[in-house]
This record gives sequence, structure tokens and C-alpha cells, in this order.
Amino acid sequence: MYALATDEIMASTTHAIPAWRTLLVGSSPAMLQVVELISLIAARRSNVLIVGETGTGKEMVARALHLASPRSSQQMVAINCAAIPKDLLEAELFGHVKGAFTGATAARTGRFEEAEGGTLFLDEIGDMQLDLQAKLLRALQEREFQRVGSSETVKVDVRVIAATNANLLERVKLGKFREDLYYRLHVVPVRIPPLRERKEDIPLLAGHFVQKIARHEGLPSKNIGAETIPHLLSYYWPGNVRELENAVEMATILSRDRMKLVPEDFPFPEDNPIQVEMTDDRLVRLPEEGLDFEAVIGRIELDLLEQALRRANGNKKIAADILRLKRTTLAAKLKTLESQIGASAQPAH
Repeated sequence: MYALATDEIMASTTHAIPAWRTLLVGSSPAMLQVVELISLIAARRSNVLIVGETGTGKEMVARALHLASPRSSQQMVAINCAAIPKDLLEAELFGHVKGAFTGATAARTGRFEEAEGGTLFLDEIGDMQLDLQAKLLRALQEREFQRVGSSETVKVDVRVIAATNANLLERVKLGKFREDLYYRLHVVPVRIPPLRERKEDIPLLAGHFVQKIARHEGLPSKNIGAETIPHLLSYYWPGNVRELENAVEMATILSRDRMKLVPEDFPFPEDNPIQVEMTDDRLVRLPEEGLDFEAVIGRIELDLLEQALRRANGNKKIAADILRLKRTTLAAKLKTLESQIGASAQPAH
């Protein structure tokens, strides 16, 4: 039975555990695997590649890894490679000297130097340009680099943690990511499970976010109604933990002065793929004259595949995960179904 009081929910996650562990809310088997891996690799200097869908909490895992390491007394410096214009990212990483380029009116220290003795977190590493990837590879291999506009070599002691929601191996095959850099980063891979693979953590996470929001807003902490838990578990959470946190914040606002969060405080989209709308307990009504079974099933399958691809912005790997399929299976089904439906649409001769 799920605990409903927020204080009770959080008590089970904060008793006698190290500080870094408090960043990783959850006790599901999938999350415990991540915790165990962090425990094993924290003391090492090895580069780490964190992979996971958008919103799964990759930066939080990176922070936990940093706090669990001997470098925890030093900084963890984070940079989102996708958020900085590509022509400025090199200077952001390695720094620059005065006059190195237009607008460089003063010298600036880069993120590598800022992270000296600590950890550098490179988020969305898959968006980095190829020419800059080569310079990053050298910095990882030699533990040294040159500031933009300078010939002076700067040596650093930095542990690099990279993260991505992209399939880097696929980008390697497409020539968009350097294979040597991939294997330099991929020394220790850490996969963050999507929320749908750790649904037993949803009550704990929801309780954690209720307390966090109350603390930040200076409000009394609310409780989660017993009837609300099944409602939260029924949703697919395509935006993962980030979407859940946003939903809890909205629910806290919608509930006004009420101290209990109820299902109505969590309005979900109507196209929730876990909840299939049925009429008279049937997905399809069989007409009196019968129907073409293969054609109907084919159209249902194709519709689900197209919905998943739209939700995944065309990324077949993510679409396959949504439908619990292998990527190769999804591609084969698409090809087969499109050809079948295309053929059936042709006029008879």
C-alpha cells in the first residue's frame, strides 16, 4: 500500500543515507541499479556517459556522482552544449585571450579551468560540432588544451561527465559524431530509466516535489490523496521526472488552500497512450457484413506507430521505447504496414 502523507513518503528516502543519495529519489530496481553503479564508479577518474530521455534527470545523476566522488569538495561545472551558439562553445569550454575574436574585449577563463580538481558536466554532448569534438578529444586524452587565440598549453585535472538523449552510435554512423570521442566518453555508460520503467517511484517522487515546492514557496506541505496514486500511475509521463515535477507544481496551484491533492488537480492529455479509449468495452465494432481483419489491424498498428513517431519528434529509437519495441522491429513494421496499406489503396484492375 502506498503511503499517502508526504512526510511519510519522504521519511523512507532520507533516513541514514549519504548526501549524494538524497538527490536520487526512488527505490525501484531500475533506480537501484543506477545507485549501485554510482557507488562503484564514484571514486574513479574514468569519464562517464549518461544516457536517457529528456527529463529523466541526467544532470541530477551527474551531481550525485560528483558528490559521491573524492572531488566533492571542488566544483562541478555544468554546461549545456546545445544552449550555447556553436561558434562560441569553444571559447566557453577552453576560454580565450583578449582580442581572440570580435567582442573578446577581455580574457576569459573557460569551463575546463573553472572545474580544476573537480567535475565538468557536458550536457547534450551530441549537439557539438565535429571540429570542436576533435579539440575536446585532445583535451580528454592529454588533459591539456589551448585557450582560443593563444598558443599556451593549459594542463587540467578534471573528471568529465557527458550526457545525451541522442543515440550517439547512430550519429557516429551518420558521420555526425566522432567514433574516437564516443569511445573516450563511453568508458562507463550510465543509462537513466524513463519514468515508465520505474513507476513504483512515482509516489516517492510526487511527495518529494510537494515538499520541495512547499519549501521554496514558504507554504505548508500538502498530502497526496489515496485515490490520486492510481491516477498518477495510469499516465505514461513522456516528459519523465521533469513533467511529473511540473504537474505537481500545477496541482499545488490548482488545489488552492486544500491540503490534499486529488486526481482532478492532475489533468492529463486525452491522448495518454496507456489509456486506450473503448466504446462498449470494444476497441473496434464488428459490422454486420464483416471486415478485412488484416487491413484493420494493420491500420491500428500504423496509427500507433505514427503517434509514437510524432511524440518522439521522428526519433525511431524513442518511438520504439514508447511502444516497447526494438528499433529494428519498429522499422520493419513501418515498412511492411506502409507497403500493405499502400497496395490496398490501389484501384483494382
